[in-house]
Amino acid sequence: MADIRPFMAIRPAGAMAEKIAALPYDVYDRSEAKEAVKGNADSFLNIDRAETQFPDDVDMYANCVYEKARELLWNMVEDGRLIKEEADCYYLYQLEMNGRCQTGIVACCSVDDYNNSVIKRHENTRADKEADRIRHVDVTDAQTGPIFLAYRRQEALSSLVDAYLKTRPEYDFMADDGISHRVWVISDSKDVEQIFRAFSQMQEIYIADGHHRCASAVRVAENRRAQFPEDGKNEAYNYFLSVLFPHDELAIYDYNRVLKDLNSMTEAELLERLDTHFVVIPIGEEPYRPEKKGTFGMYLKGIWYKLTAKDEIKSPDAVDGLDVSLLQTYVLDSLFGIKDPKTDSRIEFVGGIRGLKELERRADQYGGCAFSMYPTAIEELFAVADEGRLMPPKSTWFEPKLRSGLFIHEIKRGVKQYES
Repeated sequence: MADIRPFMAIRPAGAMAEKIAALPYDVYDRSEAKEAVKGNADSFLNIDRAETQFPDDVDMYANCVYEKARELLWNMVEDGRLIKEEADCYYLYQLEMNGRCQTGIVACCSVDDYNNSVIKRHENTRADKEADRIRHVDVTDAQTGPIFLAYRRQEALSSLVDAYLKTRPEYDFMADDGISHRVWVISDSKDVEQIFRAFSQMQEIYIADGHHRCASAVRVAENRRAQFPEDGKNEAYNYFLSVLFPHDELAIYDYNRVLKDLNSMTEAELLERLDTHFVVIPIGEEPYRPEKKGTFGMYLKGIWYKLTAKDEIKSPDAVDGLDVSLLQTYVLDSLFGIKDPKTDSRIEFVGGIRGLKELERRADQYGGCAFSMYPTAIEELFAVADEGRLMPPKSTWFEPKLRSGLFIHEIKRGVKQYES
């Protein structure tokens, strides 16, 4: 039974939303983040990536960086750019990209649900990547970036959401990248109770994106529980900021691969060895985007090829049958010797939003090759998570990305979460 609660969000005051909202911290490297905040003191990226406030020779993980994030956040609350809700609310967050809308419910999810696998994951996390966000959450006393969750559509929730979408939103703006963002506040006690009860009937909810943010929030809660064993369940730090979307509104994009060399093979040798497990058809210079599961594109020295997996390597297994698994097992590992794609420096991952020409550019730059993928289906993600298993790295790419700064969850000790 999922414990998904309303909360008193800290959020932008009125027209400040457009200025404050920022892309997630992890889509930038340090130089990109510093460039992005130039001339915009209101951007939440100043808080999420506070190293932008220091010279480049300052360690981005130094204590002063996290203290600066805390200072900037609570200064924005003090000067009124950010306001705190006066009652526990749910929120609707709608993103529109290329005419397609997805509407999620902003709420706080239970750490216990994560630990008990009511909230299911499909990726491993890395301790080094967790450490940064653990310190950021701990020092700021706030969760600043929502975790992207998915649930199987429930009609009772959909009807309530649809009714709110016919009303005027609290925020409504288009970001520089052309993606529209709209927010509604759900404060009516009957509607709040209906949403809480609807989620409480769900047996499983899935992490779509934000595994490291989620694991970091959980770790902070566990540390505080150990430090303050007398505290009760309703302390806000026992819950983490999330946006929950119905599964059929989400779009998963392809997550493509670029290899920096041919592992000492000639072009002819690579094509010959691929023929063992794939039907290989040359396409020409026009980029090839796979049309269905079990097909792949390969760019090699100016030419695109269509690769179709032969029946003998296909599998009904939830993990082994994924296209990313087939490519990993029968190409990346067996032909290129890439056994751990998370750590091997010879491979790069390119989100499908960047287009296939980006694969060509990188492959040509390195003198290697590239593979275009058919997107993983949301049902495949659910199947893997339901079995308590993990996908290979970089199996899914979700767009559009949730903005940070529109909703902040305060987790200071003594701040209580909604009690049903």
